[in-house]
Amino acid sequence: MTQAEIKKERTESILKELIPEAISQLSDERVHGIGVVDVVCSKGRSDAKVYLDPAFILEDEKPLIIKQLNKARYNIENHCKMEQGWYSCPKLTFEFDTQLERVNKLDALFAKIEKERQK
Repeated sequence: MTQAEIKKERTESILKELIPEAISQLSDERVHGIGVVDVVCSKGRSDAKVYLDPAFILEDEKPLIIKQLNKARYNIENHCKMEQGWYSCPKLTFEFDTQLERVNKLDALFAKIEKERQK
């Protein structure tokens, strides 16, 4: 593992801790309980995708929550900078994690294939 990869993983780990803390301090009650599933930084650590936990959130609320988080992005980035003493923070983009849905669909497909094989 190279030095750049280590720095990238360390930044991702720090952001996974700081972003939920910053979100919980926002004035909008709708976003307080949102969990951060993962943070993936770009190669140069200038951008980061924040994957949010979609559990307990209705489909029609998701765009609204993303919109609120995008509005508060500057405050969240400032919180991260202040806590770590960074000169700059990666530009955050928010989206809901859909990996669990994909895994469930694949499991259902494999179960269906297995049933057809047994017939």
